[in-house]
Amino acid sequence: MTSTVFRLPDTATGKADPSLIAADTARMTAIAERVVEQTEQATAELSAARLATDLRGGAGVERDLEIRRLESRLRTLSRLGSDLVLGRIDPVDGDPVYIGRIGLSDADGHTLVIDWRTPDAAPFFAATLADPRGLAGRRHYRWARGAIVDYWDERFTDDESSSAALDAQSSFIASLGASRSATMQSVLGTIAADQDAAIRASSKGVLLVDGGPGTGKTVVALHRAAYLLYADPRLQAGRGRILIVGPHRPYLAYIADVLPGLGEEGVTACTLAETVPGGDGYPPESDARVTALKATTAMVDAIEPAVGFYEEPPREGVDVDTDYGTFTVDPADWTEALRAVPRGVPHNEARDDLWAVLLDILVDGADVDVDPQTLRAELYANADLHRAVGRVWPLIEAADLVGDLWTVPAYLRRCAPHLSDGEVAMLQRADPTAWTADDVPLLDAARRRLGDPGAARRAARARVETAERRRVMDAVVDDLIAGADDMGALATMLRAEDIQGVIVDDADLVRVEPDALAGPFAHIVVDEAQELTDAQWRMLVDRCPSGSMTIVGDRAQARDGFAESWAERLARVGLHEVTTRTLTVNYRTPEEVMTVAAAQIRGAVPDAEVPSAVRSAGVPVREGAVADLGAVVDDWLAVNDGTVCVIGAHGFGPRARVAVLTPGTAKGLEFDLVVLVDPDQFGGGVAGAVDRYVSMTRSTRELVVLR
Repeated sequence: MTSTVFRLPDTATGKADPSLIAADTARMTAIAERVVEQTEQATAELSAARLATDLRGGAGVERDLEIRRLESRLRTLSRLGSDLVLGRIDPVDGDPVYIGRIGLSDADGHTLVIDWRTPDAAPFFAATLADPRGLAGRRHYRWARGAIVDYWDERFTDDESSSAALDAQSSFIASLGASRSATMQSVLGTIAADQDAAIRASSKGVLLVDGGPGTGKTVVALHRAAYLLYADPRLQAGRGRILIVGPHRPYLAYIADVLPGLGEEGVTACTLAETVPGGDGYPPESDARVTALKATTAMVDAIEPAVGFYEEPPREGVDVDTDYGTFTVDPADWTEALRAVPRGVPHNEARDDLWAVLLDILVDGADVDVDPQTLRAELYANADLHRAVGRVWPLIEAADLVGDLWTVPAYLRRCAPHLSDGEVAMLQRADPTAWTADDVPLLDAARRRLGDPGAARRAARARVETAERRRVMDAVVDDLIAGADDMGALATMLRAEDIQGVIVDDADLVRVEPDALAGPFAHIVVDEAQELTDAQWRMLVDRCPSGSMTIVGDRAQARDGFAESWAERLARVGLHEVTTRTLTVNYRTPEEVMTVAAAQIRGAVPDAEVPSAVRSAGVPVREGAVADLGAVVDDWLAVNDGTVCVIGAHGFGPRARVAVLTPGTAKGLEFDLVVLVDPDQFGGGVAGAVDRYVSMTRSTRELVVLR
């Protein structure tokens, strides 16, 4: 049963009939040859581009862009394994159409395989017996080690010509139970109709994908990101950015290969804690009452008045001595300058605007015989005026601002008047920088409202350097003009703005690098969203002005409980335009495991929506003693491929194919074998039940519980 394309098992004699696979063999061969041709072509073009020497004008920019395009193309082609083709569709009228991870045409422009994201490919995922979408049939391929090791057909008409391949469920179930690797792989070949409908949904507003463990929420989220980058005009050609927010770093490592494997690079992914430098290392808050206070949007709202405290006009004026006399900035001048600062500009960056207005006020009101530009430079270089501006509009670090809230009760009371005296006292601490995970939303809000003080200082220094360069240039120009034979012509040339720009090039002096995680983003994908507090939701909403999000989660997996509806939760944080897609079929967890896990969660959350398992692994849940942990893992690894996750063990180290995690860091991941150690250690109540439920449902094949 072996060929260059098909390597079917001996038990699949009927499927090896040449009449069933000859056309596929020819098409797969042509596709493989085309990938090689395009790789060689892109490699040659890249070499030529790198050797280009004419970089004058825009040629250098065009060359760099072409190099980046070719490098990206080569990376995409290199990631295309033999499983480039997912399957094919057989229209009632027309030739078969092959569906792939990317689209490819032959050298003459004839289509070999179409991208799975195109509208023409949609029936491959969406067709059902009730709605065949114009198809007579559909074929899925299962690849392994560079060849098709199985395929299955579905027929939507009465044609029985290829009945040997009509074993869709057995092959489909086998593919779901295949061994997992250390990183998540694209599962395009097994995406179901309900998942595809969510993937291709409109990006307007919020798409909420609600479903229990194993229903493919993460699959939907990631493939939806790839689909939107291809199909959404706001995101095509790099016009907008997508942010993927995961629950923890192991999750981000697990999904890292999915989007590149679909041909999409450069998508930003992070945890919410990582939006603040060092935030991913902050410990949890020890006092649940403090956590509850910091989790509210009302607490985040305290940042605005906290910054506003430093933007109030002074009650006294200041005198500034210069070479051209003494200038007085009275309270009315300060008030006028402060009112002219544009709203919405981060505080530290807005000091430039304050300077500009203040200098305009002083220069316009000056009664001195001096060039206005010279006077502006003199005032801007004045140390007394700099100190005065620094007092009125200081540059502030986000950590200092939030730290003051936790160490100065009067300041916190002023900025958060909704707090009682007891709550103000509860939030105080001796060390202002003893940050916890619950401080991250406030630190993030402060960073966004304040901006980078370091960038503002660098910009100020750059302007001083530019002013000094121009002063020196003016002196040199004056000397040249004084000694020139034709003073008129030389003066006209040297005083021209263009030539001054060449002599004093300040283009690179003021360049602020943007914060890659600060946004704005055109679309945000957030996984395990049931755990987010209102304060954390504010972090996402502020980064996505369009309100376009994909939110995936399961209310039954919320450790703190989730009594309200999704609609109520999202409306409270400002997300009102919500479309819900509910996934109810568990493709990952075997029925044997799901039965035990369902009992765990329903004991604490009776109305939990537990998905139905689609398959049985034929292996019952095993129990044993904690002392047997090492033997259980070793024995399984000796006879099985795939991955193991040990949850709840203390002092048991990870190794190849074995991860040691907590219930929290296991969220969103999946493993062939899960060994749950001492499940009672997670305690009672909703939190304990959720920990056990999450732990058990990470399994795709077997579960062992050690007590």
